[in-house]
Amino acid sequence: MTLLCLLTLPLLAHAGVYKWVDANGQTHFGDRPPARAASSEVEINAAPPRMDPSAEARHQNVTRFLDEQQREREKQQAAEQKIRQQSQKQEELCQKLQARLKYMASVSTFYDLNAQGERVFVSESENRAIRERFRQKVAKACDR
Repeated sequence: MTLLCLLTLPLLAHAGVYKWVDANGQTHFGDRPPARAASSEVEINAAPPRMDPSAEARHQNVTRFLDEQQREREKQQAAEQKIRQQSQKQEELCQKLQARLKYMASVSTFYDLNAQGERVFVSESENRAIRERFRQKVAKACDR
């Protein structure tokens, strides 16, 4: 509503103001010329708004304060967004590691490849050690 008033203000200021004197000698002003009387358009010069120096200083201080508050708010929002993104990445990594741990449980034994590209199966104790190291890695990555 305020915006609409501000937008129409220049149009109203540009609309003419008319002055006329009625049969009784009274002077009238209006935004439309009268139908039955001679009128003349009156030029209105709006005075620019003035602020005293202390009001201007207060206005500048408030503006600086509001700008600083906005910058702080934006900085805080950016930090919170970064934390949310890091948390999301951590959760995705945790889910991948847990899926891999579940897969490792279905594998009966692990192997290495030798220089000729052949599988060399590891011992049962090495299997247990590999699984335990990976469980610890998952626990550390998932904070559990």
